[in-house]
Amino acid sequence: MKIKNGSELQSPNDELIESFEEYCEIKLPNDFIDFLKKYNGSIPITNVFSHEKNELLIERFLCLLEDPEDDDEDLTGINVIPFAVLFAGDFLCLDFREKEIPSVVVWYHEESEELNPVTSEVADNFSEFLSMLKE
Repeated sequence: MKIKNGSELQSPNDELIESFEEYCEIKLPNDFIDFLKKYNGSIPITNVFSHEKNELLIERFLCLLEDPEDDDEDLTGINVIPFAVLFAGDFLCLDFREKEIPSVVVWYHEESEELNPVTSEVADNFSEFLSMLKE
C-alpha cells in the first residue's frame, strides 16, 4: 500500500478503538485495526479497484473520530461504517448487517435514504478488498 507522504493522521490508540466498537456494538476485524493504526486518514496512491465493470478511485481513507457521537448515524445506521471516500462522493464501508466479519461495500449516497443505505458488495472482507487495490 502506497500513500501520499505525510498524509496519515495520528494513529488511534486501543482505548479509542474499543470505545468506537462499544458505541457501534461491533468488533472491528484485526486486519482493519492494523490498517487504521498505520494509515488513519491517509491519502492513498494505491487507490484504484474494479467493481461492476468500473474502475473506482479512493480519494482518502477516513480517520477514526475521538467522539463517534458526532457521526450522523441516521445516514447509514451504525452497522454500515464508512472508512473511505470515493471519487464523486460515494463511500466504502464495512457492512456488519449480515455477519460478524464485515464485507466491504460501496455506499451510494445519492440513491440512499435515511437509515436505508443503498450498497453494493465489493469484497467478502477487508483483506480481500486490500488485495484488489492497484495504482
